Amino acid sequence: MRPILTLTLNPALDLSTETEAMLPGRKLRCAAPRLDPGGGGVNASRAIARLGGVSTAMVALGGATGDTIATLLTAEGIAIAALQLPGLTRQSVAVTARDTGAQYRLVMPGPDWPPEATAQLFAEVEERVGPGHLVVVSGSQPPGLPGAVLNRLADLCHEHGAEMLLDTSGAALSEALGAAAGAPFDLLRMDGEEAGQLAGHAFDAPEPLAAFGRELVGSGRVRQVVMALGARGTVGVSATEAFFCHAPPVELVSAVGAGDSLLGAVALALARGQTFRTSVRGGTAAAAAAVTTPATQLCDGALARRLVDEVQVTDLA
Repeated sequence: MRPILTLTLNPALDLSTETEAMLPGRKLRCAAPRLDPGGGGVNASRAIARLGGVSTAMVALGGATGDTIATLLTAEGIAIAALQLPGLTRQSVAVTARDTGAQYRLVMPGPDWPPEATAQLFAEVEERVGPGHLVVVSGSQPPGLPGAVLNRLADLCHEHGAEMLLDTSGAALSEALGAAAGAPFDLLRMDGEEAGQLAGHAFDAPEPLAAFGRELVGSGRVRQVVMALGARGTVGVSATEAFFCHAPPVELVSAVGAGDSLLGAVALALARGQTFRTSVRGGTAAAAAAVTTPATQLCDGALARRLVDEVQVTDLA
């Protein structure tokens, strides 16, 4: 199997709990909290482990919350390459109201990225990445991180014979795709809402989403695009094909972690030599498995493998 390195520059210590009802101005008595290591790349590594694969998680960590994330990842058997930073790694909170079943997610911005950390990041990536590696860069970018960092990471991957899979959003994604030069991103994952923000209009069906994916591939900045339409399924686009993976029907418990589970499953399948189409089909099954788990938990590997056979794939014109 090809080695996988996930990269999380703005991780979070995820705290999840429940309360009877969300009411303003009152003390809300909560259940005992669950702590999980979080952030896009971290969750991709955790999903890969649940699916029977192996990866190394490169994570920017600082302070007591950073130490807790490292401890939790080690307990899950995930190898860590820590980027030690000043400050305190952020926390995020998910609270479920029992009376309605609604989930409230409070996401903190994370500490400022110090300028000297960029050189450390590039040095660590150069040391660890070699031919055939898959580098999964996922999650929000920390405040103060130069937007060009994502493009430089893509250049480093290609210089060392590796491929880079990217999952981010907002200004960081727009700036990365708007760069005039540099290596393309080998795979870009986003959901339909993020695609709509990038395109400037909403997408409500697979066909127009695939057309937008073709535009991205045609720009030369991206080689493959994976775009999720929630419970409906996932669109995959490359230079040679466009298709829609219909999500299997499952009971929704929590949508948290579905995108990260999808990305982890796609990365693992590609690392195992599977085709792009087969990888996205497996990722769609992993995302469906993830939404059946509560709070910040990710996909169940056994369920994800069973659901693959229920994922129907349709070619898009």
